[in-house]
Amino acid sequence: MFVELRDLFWLALILFILLQWWQGLKMKELALRHVKRYCASMDLQLLDESIALRGFWFKRGDDGRLHLWRSYLFEFTSTGDERYQGRIILLGHRVTSLQVDPHRFE
Repeated sequence: MFVELRDLFWLALILFILLQWWQGLKMKELALRHVKRYCASMDLQLLDESIALRGFWFKRGDDGRLHLWRSYLFEFTSTGDERYQGRIILLGHRVTSLQVDPHRFE
């Protein structure tokens, strides 16, 4: 049985894509944990208990290395009537920013 170089290339490509997908799920879970913790500390309610990937790109971190930059959007409410939007940004495995729109207080 012979394995051609082309077959190894496709196998490596598929494995790389699966690894990146799995890593993306881990980063989304990390971002969601931070958002939940922030909402609980600010007495906000995270709507739909979910976040959505808005974009990703490659950026250099403080260490000079190239990391994957990810931006996630989420919705929250402070009074139960209006929906507001928030955004969390990850650079690699670090949260660099968490912002929420101006909202009403009860």
